[in-house]
Amino acid sequence: MGVFDTEGTDASGHEQVVFCQDRQTGLKAIIGIYSTALGPALGGTRFYPYESEDAALADVLKLSRGMAYKNALAGLDLGGGKAVIWGDPARAKSEGLLRAYGRFVESLHGRYYTACDVGTYVPDMDVIARETRYATGRSVEHGGAGDSSILTAWGVFQGMRAAAEHTWGRPTLAGRTVGIAGLGKVGKYLAGHLISDGATVLATDVNEAALSWARTTYPQIELVADTQALITSDLDVYAPCALGGALDDDTVPLLRAKVVTGGANNQLAHPGIEKTLAERGILYTPDYLVNAGGVIQVADEIEGFNFERAKLRATGIFDTTRRILQMADSDSVAPAVAADRLAEQRMAEVGRLRSIYLS
Repeated sequence: MGVFDTEGTDASGHEQVVFCQDRQTGLKAIIGIYSTALGPALGGTRFYPYESEDAALADVLKLSRGMAYKNALAGLDLGGGKAVIWGDPARAKSEGLLRAYGRFVESLHGRYYTACDVGTYVPDMDVIARETRYATGRSVEHGGAGDSSILTAWGVFQGMRAAAEHTWGRPTLAGRTVGIAGLGKVGKYLAGHLISDGATVLATDVNEAALSWARTTYPQIELVADTQALITSDLDVYAPCALGGALDDDTVPLLRAKVVTGGANNQLAHPGIEKTLAERGILYTPDYLVNAGGVIQVADEIEGFNFERAKLRATGIFDTTRRILQMADSDSVAPAVAADRLAEQRMAEVGRLRSIYLS
């Protein structure tokens, strides 16, 4: 176990935070368990070159809390957790490091299930699973669900359809212009759904390989120089699908879209941004509501993966989003507040049942 500097970071709302270090492989990881009120904590492992250990800790605390709310809204009997590995995956990732990390996951005896996130992929989960029973998002060859981005994108599309219905009266993006920031794991699948639905798609990405993929696969996508150019374009919907913090004090005043629905986690840079969006007449569908398709997919793997069953559940994100938007209007609050209330209600009501004694 390693020692990290946690000064200035509040973990008081979390059940457990585990710091993991294996000097020989270079592993430095943090596992955050926010809540197990609904069941074992489930959330992916992010492998990222953070500027500092404090930054890594702050990210895992924020992400694990978001997973508790995401899993609750998705109707899963799972709590919220997340993990981060501090380092550059292009240079630091190795079999030894991943297996060492798997040992730490196993040491929690099922309180935390891991899966893919930024910087980790299905083959990585197969390696981690050689040391733990609590790794999901594994390859089909090893009995897993495969790429969870497939249903993440499907769920985002369902949330976007509900937002379109709420804003324009029809649950379709046909004839609308959607801007996607990030054509990675989720963004590329989302682009396909939108094009099939009849939308015009603009996009940007910092990765040249992703841009090359778009030019080859969907030449009808209009590629723009950067996020600044994207958000100031004539969009109906803005879809942040890269890293968090996409909606900040610099971005929101420039947005020309009427709806924000994307696959990135923690899109609001700080509390209060949701109010600024509402004041500008921009409908924001909470990220942890609409991007839950991936966690639905990997959670189904725990039961014994069935794609059609998982897709049906992810399709339900449309109805949940519709319900939350109606609640927000009825209660005169932002959709993010309505979503929080619904998630907290389920965690409290179902979590309370754990207090009933079973012999």
